[in-house]
Amino acid sequence: MRHGPDKKHARLVGLLSLMTLLAFASSSCSPPRLRQANVDEVSEGMSKKQVESILGPPTTIDAKDALSLKKTNYIYQQGAETVTIIFKDDKVQTKSSTLSR
Repeated sequence: MRHGPDKKHARLVGLLSLMTLLAFASSSCSPPRLRQANVDEVSEGMSKKQVESILGPPTTIDAKDALSLKKTNYIYQQGAETVTIIFKDDKVQTKSSTLSR
């Protein structure tokens, strides 16, 4: 009788299941990135990369690339609340938020 490979396979499947469960548990426990404190960290002149390091990737990107205007709107939505970051020439120009403090 050969039980070795079956035990190793079962152990591997169990370990992978546990790792998957832990990954989901840790991601659901982390606070949402779209908080007023995080939005307050975003300041005029920041790059898109800097904003994404604070708020994560936007829910929607709206790019208006006219000849003289290089504007991009990053829109972050969390339920009914929205944060809009407007970039001009890839730097933060303005931001607005409907987040409650």
